[in-house]
Amino acid sequence: MNFLAHIYLSFDEPQITLGNFFADHIRGNKYKHLPERIQKGILLHREIDTFTDSHAIPKISSKRLHKNYSHYSRVIVDIFYDHYLAKNWKSYSEIPLDRYVSDFYDLLEQNFSLLPTGTQRMMPYMVADNWLYNYANLEGISRVLDGMNRRTKNKSKMNFAILDLEEHYTDFEKEFTAFFEELITFSQHKFNTLCED
Repeated sequence: MNFLAHIYLSFDEPQITLGNFFADHIRGNKYKHLPERIQKGILLHREIDTFTDSHAIPKISSKRLHKNYSHYSRVIVDIFYDHYLAKNWKSYSEIPLDRYVSDFYDLLEQNFSLLPTGTQRMMPYMVADNWLYNYANLEGISRVLDGMNRRTKNKSKMNFAILDLEEHYTDFEKEFTAFFEELITFSQHKFNTLCED
């Protein structure tokens, strides 16, 4: 799953949210210096990724893209799924998306010194271009895919994946909706287990 999903699946617990958000910038066990709840957020992120990678539904979404994007197809699916979460946000949260993401950016600002270097570098771009809010529209997703393609030095051709999203829009949305329902249940259970320890 991509950024917005990981933030949402932290269930409004600030330090869990931080760890769950920036876990991809942490290698191995190089998180032991961080506050305990942030460590748990990192572990929750990894549990979510493992569940997602082994689940049949995201594999169906990924297979639709594999011919054109090879191993990048899973990354593209994560981005697509964040689009549907943002677009259908009212089905998942009573807090309006613009306020939710603004509160999250405030959380990052307040905890800037705890963020890994990679996250600190990324954060100004994320906030300035309001990535999380703009996931809700196709133009925002197109910009994300363009940026990802540039990062792979144009090898991934991920910028063209917006055409796949438009062509198979309903199929991807049905797959996201079915999968995310299961992922919420899984993540809530893992969250409860981690927070009880």
